[in-house]
Amino acid sequence: MNLLKKILTGSRYLIIISVLGTLLGSIIVLGYGAFTVVGVLITIFYHHLIFATEEVKVVAVSSVELIDLFLLSTILYIISLGLFKLFIDSTLPLPDWLEIHDLNDLKERILGVIIVLLAISFLGYVVEWQFGDYSIAAIGFGVGLVLFAIGFSITAGALNSRLTPSDKKKEENSAVDGLE
Repeated sequence: MNLLKKILTGSRYLIIISVLGTLLGSIIVLGYGAFTVVGVLITIFYHHLIFATEEVKVVAVSSVELIDLFLLSTILYIISLGLFKLFIDSTLPLPDWLEIHDLNDLKERILGVIIVLLAISFLGYVVEWQFGDYSIAAIGFGVGLVLFAIGFSITAGALNSRLTPSDKKKEENSAVDGLE
């Protein structure tokens, strides 16, 4: 039994695979975003010396896509930090806004960034939208539903985390009593 306990205790270090994978993914996406910024700047200044409405639209769409890349990199980095702090070293110093004490904290941070990512992605569709194309309404409705579900999840998690263990037990007991 003691051997099993040691194996299970040591197996938490397997999470280092996830930590390194998400960190590497973050670095790759960040590097790709940096190269894309350089490419966009070269395109703007060397190929579009006269700015017309269509060129501004291209720049706007490119900028929104760059923000998407950098936010994706941020999500991967936050996941890497959070998993490392939760499973490997709980003394990892993080900024106050990124304090992670359990998986719910990590989930809230990730969902917060995903909300911004979805909003910015939708903004990209809006910038490219052509009058008369009503598919933007379906995309907006879909994004709105996902944002609502994420917001509900965050709110429910926040309300649940405010309950003390004794309050949670009372709530569970009242739910069971209601079933009988």
